[in-house]
Amino acid sequence: MKSTSRRHPATAFSQCCTIGVLAMLSFAAHAEPPGIAPEAKQILKASTDFVASQQRFSTSTRNTLDVVLKSGQKIEFNSTGRQSVQRPDKLRAERTGDIVNQVFVYDGKSLTMYNPEEKVFSQAAAPGTLEDMLDFARQKLDIVAPASDLIYKNAYENLMEGVTEGKVLGKAVIEGVRCDHLAFRAPQLDWQIWIQEGPQPLPRKLVITTLDLPNAPEFSVTVTEWNLQPTFDAQTFSFTPQAGAREIPFLPH
Repeated sequence: MKSTSRRHPATAFSQCCTIGVLAMLSFAAHAEPPGIAPEAKQILKASTDFVASQQRFSTSTRNTLDVVLKSGQKIEFNSTGRQSVQRPDKLRAERTGDIVNQVFVYDGKSLTMYNPEEKVFSQAAAPGTLEDMLDFARQKLDIVAPASDLIYKNAYENLMEGVTEGKVLGKAVIEGVRCDHLAFRAPQLDWQIWIQEGPQPLPRKLVITTLDLPNAPEFSVTVTEWNLQPTFDAQTFSFTPQAGAREIPFLPH
C-alpha cells in the first residue's frame, strides 16, 4: 500500500544533503582525535600572521546573520560590506543590507558611527591604535567593528582563547579560491574558517555558531575580494556630515 503523504521538496533535498555531510563528518571525526590538531593551529597562525603583516588592505564581504524569533524560527538577514585598513591607526567600514546601513570611520583620534538613511551620527574620542580603538569600542561603547576579529595583530590569540578542539576538515572552494577548511570548538561557540592555499593565506570565510543562545544562531562573513595594494585618498578615513545630518550621543554602556 502506497503512502499518500508527500515530503516538501526542500525537506527531501535537505535530507539527501545531510546524509552526505554526516558521512563526511563521521569520517573526519574518526580521523581526528579530540583536542587541537597541530596542523589546524599552524594554518590559522600563518593566516593571522600574514594579515597582521599587511600595512594596508581592503576587503569586500558578504555577510549573513541569524535572528531567532520567539516562536523558535530562525530568520536570516543579509548584508554586504567594504573595509579599508591602514595600520597603525586608520579604519573605514561600510555595511549595507536588510537591517543595517552604516558607516564606521576611525581616523586615529576619533571614531564615528553614521547612519545615512536616518542622517544621524555619533562620534567619540578614541585611542591612537587600531587594537586599542577596537577594545575601546567593544568595552566602552558596546560596538563591534566589522571584521575586527581578523584586524587585530594578535588575532590568533584572540581567536584561540578558550578553544578546546580544532581540526582540519579538508579542502574547499570559496569564491573560486581553493582553501583549507578548519573547525574549532569553545565552551559557548563553534566556529569555522576557510583559509586560502598558497603564499598568501588569506581568510576567505568565517562562520560563528553561538551555542549559548536558543537554536544556536550563526553569523557568517565571506570575503569576496581582497586587495593588498589599495589606494586610499584623503577622504577614505575622514568623516564629513552630509547636509542636514545631526549628531546624537552614543548610548551609555
